[in-house]
Amino acid sequence: MNKVILIGNVVSAPDIKEYDFGKVAKFRLAVDRDYTDETDFPDIVAFNKQAELVEKYVDQGKKIAIEGELRTGSYEKDGVKHRTVEVVAYRIEFI
Repeated sequence: MNKVILIGNVVSAPDIKEYDFGKVAKFRLAVDRDYTDETDFPDIVAFNKQAELVEKYVDQGKKIAIEGELRTGSYEKDGVKHRTVEVVAYRIEFI
């Protein structure tokens, strides 16, 4: 099972791009850890209909809930291999 549920504040204005297959929204969420003063900043990606919702209603500082799945990947740039970790949002709720 691959399911992620996060509640946090949007760190900066979402980056919205349009491709042949539809819209993509990317942004970072500030999520507080339970029982500590630490904060995590996962990258969030939303596609098509969810990306349109993000474009219309999500701004910096907005508190939202995300339900989605964790995705990992990798790419090579200038001979250096990089790993990516992001949450693909299937459901976004405004708090």
